[in-house]
Parts: sequence; structure tokens; C-alpha cells
Amino acid sequence: MRYGAIFPTTEIGNDPAQIRAYAQAVEGMGYDHLLVYDHIVGADPDRPGGWTNRPYDVDTPFHEPFVLFGYLAALTTRVELATGLIILPQRQTVLVAKQAAALDVLSGGRLRLGIGLGWNEVEYEALGENFHNRGRRMEEQVEVMRALWTQRTVDFSGQWHRIDRAGINPLPIQRPIPIWIGGGAEPVLERIGRIGDGWLALARPEAAAPMVEKLHTVARAAGRDPAAIGIEGRVSAAGSPDDWAASAEAWRKIGATHLTFGTMGSGYTTTDQHIDALRRFKAAVG
Repeated sequence: MRYGAIFPTTEIGNDPAQIRAYAQAVEGMGYDHLLVYDHIVGADPDRPGGWTNRPYDVDTPFHEPFVLFGYLAALTTRVELATGLIILPQRQTVLVAKQAAALDVLSGGRLRLGIGLGWNEVEYEALGENFHNRGRRMEEQVEVMRALWTQRTVDFSGQWHRIDRAGINPLPIQRPIPIWIGGGAEPVLERIGRIGDGWLALARPEAAAPMVEKLHTVARAAGRDPAAIGIEGRVSAAGSPDDWAASAEAWRKIGATHLTFGTMGSGYTTTDQHIDALRRFKAAVG
């Protein structure tokens, strides 16, 4: 398996020196990828109707992934830069394709684009996009982006997109950039089996095992090799090193190709504490 770290975006603060130190420590410890979450706006808990039982609100800080990775691309040389995930249907498709291509070029081909549907209707409204057709739109978005990443000129006419003989320049180094999809609902697993390069799993390994079988079944029905679809599990810093090692082994047994360690929400208050946890995890999983 390839090991990664989840960038502690809600806890690392705004000091560029701390962000640089964290990213370079991740790379220096031999981690294979750095994964970043995406939220553009947060809702005010005092809005009409409230905002209870939601993980993030207006007071939760999020660094914008493409801008952050543009900064980190110049400060690292090897580690893969992975979005985990970009909420694609709330963003303009062609602009995302352009931003991703630019980042892939500037990082030397190190971008992995994780995408998903999101859950925050307030965020969709603020960005002027339709929350209710986001699944169907995302499939067309993937088709559009792959065309833009691999063709000099694109002539595309779909349900939601029209490109009249135009293209982006520069094209990315990876043609196309790998697209991984996050989520666990049945339509999401079907989508991954048909068009995804990989699955960003949010479930525990015991719950993920039947989901892996589902997406493999769909992949075979679509004429694809299931082994070509990556699987990324996640491990939380909550628990002991023995727990981390056991979880890593469980993910390995169900065929995970990637495993990402998250330190957010574990009580760490300094960048050094996040880095130390990453060091202990790496030692625990060998």
C-alpha cells in the first residue's frame, strides 16, 4: 500500500511557515501523498433553521486546495498532491479542468484529483449551482474534463456543457489526470465501477469490503479490469499504534492500494504534534 497524510486544514492555522514545515515533514518521512479536504464557504449556525449536527460551519477554517497545492508544489519534489475531495458539481467544470492541468504541470505530474458530491446545500447555493442534480452532472463533468486534458480542441455538446471547438493550454503532464471518487452510496459505487480511476472510501474496512465487491462487479460488467481501480482507506489518529497497525492490515486484506492517516480532531494543538503522530503511525505500520 501507498501511505498518505490528511492535511490538518482546520487546525494548522494560517502561518505559511507552519504549512511549509508540515508538508516538507510529510515528504521527508517518506509518505507517498498528501490529501486535502475542500469546503469553500461555511454556514452561520445562527442562520434561520440553525445548523446543528453538521461537521463544519462558518468558523471552521479551510485552505482552498488548488491554491494550497500551488504553494506546496514549489516546496516539495516527490509527494503526490491529492484532493480528498473536490466537491466537483459546485464548481465550474472547465475552470476545474484548467486549474487541475496547471497544478499538474507546476508539480511535475503529481496531482491526483479526488472528487465527490458534497452534502452542504448552502455551499451550492452560494456558488450558484444546483444541489439536486449534482450526481448526474458530475458524470458529464468527468467526461468534459478528460476531453480537455487529452485533446487540443474539444467540441462537446452535453446536457449541461457546451464547448464549441476550444481547449486549454497548457495540457497536463498526465493525460488524463487520475480521477478518484469518494462516497459510499450505491450510485456512487456504480459510478466508480464505470468511470472512476479509484475509490476514496470513508467507511471502516469491515464495512468497505462488500462495497469493494460491488464496485468490482460493476467494473467487470462495464468491461473494465477491477484491479485497475485503486482503493484508498483511511485511519484516524484516535486509538493506539496497535489499532493503527490492525486497521492497516484490515485494509490490506480487502485490497486497498492506498491508506491515508488523519490527525485532525485528535486533540493536537500544534503542527509539531501532528507531525509526531505521523511519525508514530509510519513506525507502527512499518
